[in-house]
Amino acid sequence: MYKMMKVFVFCLAAFVVVGPALAQDAAAAAPAVAAAGFSMNPGAAFGAGLVIIGAALGIGRIGGQAVESMARQPEAAGNIQTAMIIAAALIEGATFFALIVCMLFN
Repeated sequence: MYKMMKVFVFCLAAFVVVGPALAQDAAAAAPAVAAAGFSMNPGAAFGAGLVIIGAALGIGRIGGQAVESMARQPEAAGNIQTAMIIAAALIEGATFFALIVCMLFN
């Protein structure tokens, strides 16, 4: 519980620090970016952040559980490692897709 509270406080602090930058008008913030047709959307940035946090937690959990399983059964380490890499690749693929969706619907 304490760990989740630390993550929540860190995310809240990061959002407070980044909030004013996201509130600026795109033309005033970066003329070159505004000329290229991009805009700064806080919803897309927040969604992308949630995607990255979720993927990091998922891959971290997969890695931790795989190492624990390998420690308990060293003879199955090869199979566990293969399954871990496949699961991490699937999470990375879903994360990449979600980030693309966040950027497209900016």
